[in-house]
Amino acid sequence: MESHLIYLLEHYGYFGIMFLLILGIVGVPIPDEFLLTYIGYNVYLEKLSYVLSLGSVFIGAIIGISISYVLGIKLGSPFLHKFGPRLHFTEKRIETTHRLFEKFGPYLLFIGYFIPGVRHITAYLAGINTMSFKKFALFAYTGAVFWGFTFITLGRTLGKNWHRVEFMIDQYRVYFIPFILIAIISVIFIYWRKGTKNDFNRGGNG
Repeated sequence: MESHLIYLLEHYGYFGIMFLLILGIVGVPIPDEFLLTYIGYNVYLEKLSYVLSLGSVFIGAIIGISISYVLGIKLGSPFLHKFGPRLHFTEKRIETTHRLFEKFGPYLLFIGYFIPGVRHITAYLAGINTMSFKKFALFAYTGAVFWGFTFITLGRTLGKNWHRVEFMIDQYRVYFIPFILIAIISVIFIYWRKGTKNDFNRGGNG
């Protein structure tokens, strides 16, 4: 599988990146983190542009996750349970993700990118639960940017040791979710403080 990914990436460049990310997000069993860090390694070798690589990953991810969202709306839960096993979505994984979705809601769209298996199902659940597109896009698309930036930057930073990312993921995956949650809370807090300060300034000027 990995040799095929490398072949497609080397022969089709940025279009290959977008195509592979679309398939990977929809549910085709593609090792996304391997792909992203390898892209980062090619950025390190200056075979690919950092900015264009990030843009290609973002476009591919949002197209893929939007397709999953639309399928969830149009075809509902029966589609996920009927065709899920063909996309390696086991019933256990679907139920686990469903429980997480009930607890964390749209935040799981952001966090889920960092959890293999979960990121492939969250958009289907968002569609099945008729989440508004505006809310879906806010969390799913920003998550795509953060996810792509994280692994491409890791691949570029590690350079020739890019393949160590897979080992690092296995060892430290348990820390990813708390880190991301803290990051989300921090961003929300900063915007809340900024909004409160602006309201206070407008009130004072009034």
